[in-house]
Amino acid sequence: MKTLDLNGIWDFSFREGKTLEDFEEPAAPASEEVMCVPGCFDALPRHYCQRGCAVYSRTFTLEQAWKSTFLRVDGMGLRSRFYLDGRPVGGCRLPYSAFELETGPLSAGIHRITAAVDNNFDPEKLKIFLPNYDFYAFGGFYHGISLRLSTGANPLDRIQVRTLDYRTGRLKLTFVFKEGTPAGFEAKLSIDGEAERAYPVSGGELELTRPDLALWSPELPCVHTLRAAVSGETVTETFGIREVRTEGDKILLNGRAIYLKGFNRHESGPLCGAAVPRQVMLADLQHLKSLHANFIRGCHYPQSQEFLDLCDRLGFLVWEESLGWGNTPEQMGDPQFISDQVEQTQLMVRNSFNHPSVIIFGFLNENDSRSDAGVSICRKLAETIRAEDSGRLVAFACCFPLEDRASADMDIVSFNTYPGWISRDYDTDPMTAIRPNQEEILAHFRELYGSSKPVIVSEMGCCGLYGRHDGAGAQWSEEFQAEYLEEVIDTVFSAPEITGLTLWQFNDAKSYHRTGSSIRVKPLAQNLAGVYDIFRRPKLSAEAVRRKFDQA
Repeated sequence: MKTLDLNGIWDFSFREGKTLEDFEEPAAPASEEVMCVPGCFDALPRHYCQRGCAVYSRTFTLEQAWKSTFLRVDGMGLRSRFYLDGRPVGGCRLPYSAFELETGPLSAGIHRITAAVDNNFDPEKLKIFLPNYDFYAFGGFYHGISLRLSTGANPLDRIQVRTLDYRTGRLKLTFVFKEGTPAGFEAKLSIDGEAERAYPVSGGELELTRPDLALWSPELPCVHTLRAAVSGETVTETFGIREVRTEGDKILLNGRAIYLKGFNRHESGPLCGAAVPRQVMLADLQHLKSLHANFIRGCHYPQSQEFLDLCDRLGFLVWEESLGWGNTPEQMGDPQFISDQVEQTQLMVRNSFNHPSVIIFGFLNENDSRSDAGVSICRKLAETIRAEDSGRLVAFACCFPLEDRASADMDIVSFNTYPGWISRDYDTDPMTAIRPNQEEILAHFRELYGSSKPVIVSEMGCCGLYGRHDGAGAQWSEEFQAEYLEEVIDTVFSAPEITGLTLWQFNDAKSYHRTGSSIRVKPLAQNLAGVYDIFRRPKLSAEAVRRKFDQA
């Protein structure tokens, strides 16, 4: 399919306190200002931290008629509704998810697209992003909008590439069409610019054996390009050949045990909000490389395809998870919450299917996995991921490791813990709490699982204020954070049962902003646990981690 880029400057208006339900699309929406797409309107000065309903509008021109068209949105917040030439074409209530809406046939000429975007918290209409999540809920379009165009009634949407055997280069291609898979057809394929070759395809699947194609690994991140033409439609995919699996308490990549060392990372910037541009993404990855990290946990929502493209090419390993944070049994038992979780998790897997960097799919960070509702939904989401046959491992970050009941259904056991920081004993030195806490958790895991599952420390860290120095290492100083993370790394790396660590966190990130007295206070409305601040300035802890990771 052809793609028309709709990014740029849009007409814009904003009504603070209004909701999506207050908006009805008129023939020509009034414009009071302009807004950038991609971009977050509540990260900019005029509407900083305001909540309400924003209306975006622009025109575009088609030089010819198209039989099938689809509006693609690469992540937005929080709820949206779209209109094309005044007619409704659908909406979405899944923040951060990339999605498509069918927009029907379009004639040649000028067309107008209008979007209403609501960034209000509403627990009845928006169940998967709640005001107590420890990261800011930005309004706007995070990574852009485009229109996909086809002259056919049933266009080829994409091709999923599975590695069946990395040792021989045996691959399976699955051709995904918009309106169901034809029984048989011919596909003309080219890989890495080679001469095009025709293949008969039956049932939408084709197996190829290409031992000449290099494997993907962090050391040699070889990304291949597949170009396929079917009935006049052309699709281009990038992919990598690699296998990830577990064996006992190890994670194997292409048959070799790997040790994961890295960070949790939020998509957050001071001027861009969640609409982090590619250059900032690349800068973040270059910083991570300099720290000798090989692993990133994308917390706590689906990652942008641009970011994963960069991870593919730079050789990072990625844990990607769908949106959720600290959800209660009551929330997880709600039928709409369950339905939305399944839908966004399925979208995540399908959107990221061909990224070799993604080795783990997860969900529901720090949910109450002690509860019946937690066990049930974790099992359901694990089944949702496995049903897609993506070749990834399944995990969730558990914050109740001694009481958890849901990790038995996962491929990896992982846990978040903040000894000496969040649940600290004020009568003792916080550093002395780290090793006993880990030993207690690992002893419990040995009793439950023996050596049958890999263990990852998915979060551990503490806050440090950039520029705040104290020779005695007072809490919240850069010195305290550096000392704490050194002790964390020494403790984690000394445990043979553990196969990975993602420190909390890479960069400071905007958190909730004056949302009510029931929410615990965040200094400066930020989570300040980054080893880089929100402007990506390094704290003392960055050098401490660089030294420790280099020694591992």
